[in-house]
Amino acid sequence: MEKNYEEDREYNMKLPGYYSSGEFATMAHITKKTIRYYDEHNILKPSYVNESGARFYTDSDFARLQQILFLKYLGFSLDEIKEMTLRNTDQHFLSESLHMQLGLIEERMGQLELMRRALQDAGRAVDAGKSVDWSQMLQLVNTNELEQRLKNQYLNVSNISARISLHSEFSENKQGWFEWIYEQCKIDSGENILELGCGDASLWRKNESRLPENISITLSDISDGIIRDARRTGLGCDHRFHLEVMDAHHINAPDHSFDLVIADHVLFYCEDLQKVCSEVFRVLKPGGIFISSTYGAAHMKEISELVQEFDDRIVLSADRLYEVFGKENGAGLLKQYFMDIQWCQYEDALDVTSPESLIAYILSCHGNQNRYIVDRYKEFRTYVRKKTENGFHITKDAGIFIARKC
Repeated sequence: MEKNYEEDREYNMKLPGYYSSGEFATMAHITKKTIRYYDEHNILKPSYVNESGARFYTDSDFARLQQILFLKYLGFSLDEIKEMTLRNTDQHFLSESLHMQLGLIEERMGQLELMRRALQDAGRAVDAGKSVDWSQMLQLVNTNELEQRLKNQYLNVSNISARISLHSEFSENKQGWFEWIYEQCKIDSGENILELGCGDASLWRKNESRLPENISITLSDISDGIIRDARRTGLGCDHRFHLEVMDAHHINAPDHSFDLVIADHVLFYCEDLQKVCSEVFRVLKPGGIFISSTYGAAHMKEISELVQEFDDRIVLSADRLYEVFGKENGAGLLKQYFMDIQWCQYEDALDVTSPESLIAYILSCHGNQNRYIVDRYKEFRTYVRKKTENGFHITKDAGIFIARKC
């Protein structure tokens, strides 16, 4: 009786367009206890809490709940889900999330299909009195490995999208980074091109109409999930493109294969930069061009200053990537293999007016920020909103090295 009274009271207090916690739980087929737990552990906060402490939710909260329940179904822990869903607070990121969830489902379906075939083969082998490769079977059913791969794939694609979105939405240079790089490539008909670390293939999708018909482009990335997502863009059906999972340290191509090799913000992530440069030199034709992008010490420095002001324990990157391969030292690293090395600066800056986009970028970084932001997310969002209300200026100090193989 007391429970019904509480639900009636919530229903009478709710605002138009909002659902009481009871309605929200019923429509989602979960318990109010679960809804309360998600709130208390900062997994899913209500959109509105009145003076009496009653929780109210919106359709946007339903979208986030769907994502939470989906990832829980795939086997992720609630702590992992909290980090993975934190920034999906607007329509753009919810749309991105749905596409990534579809990709995860297809990944799991593919894994289950492999298991089905392996079980069929094992059954036939047993029936025929033959031995079974049990090590292969055990490898297929290693769900921990699968779930870690799924999590990494989800985060990688999500992080790339967040970084690209900030630049595409708020750059002062309206030409665009990928359009500018394409111009510097000076691509001719008949060329054979390799891109290392192609990501979501933005360089080619944004310049597809400018590409010669008679050309061969190999898009490579170390992540099979990223290559699969690149295929879904439609490039996988274009005869000019070949997509391949590849480690830049071991390029799968004969000597003197390519006229042009591109590494867009890739080299500073490589464990052995000299090995990668050696491989690029090997697969380039004599006179071939290597284009590698990077940035300088001043690049995006205002973002680091922003988070440090919020909590001085936050470090957005454990490594200063520009010290590994950057504007200041890149030419010296490349000259061991290449000649005629030239730096081309991309003139640009960001004027950010959306707190959500800036937060998404911050959460996509490779540092320790989630440790200090996740449980203070609402406070951090208010802080960033105040910082961006009149526009937030961010320095960009990026460009490319153009190097020629002698």
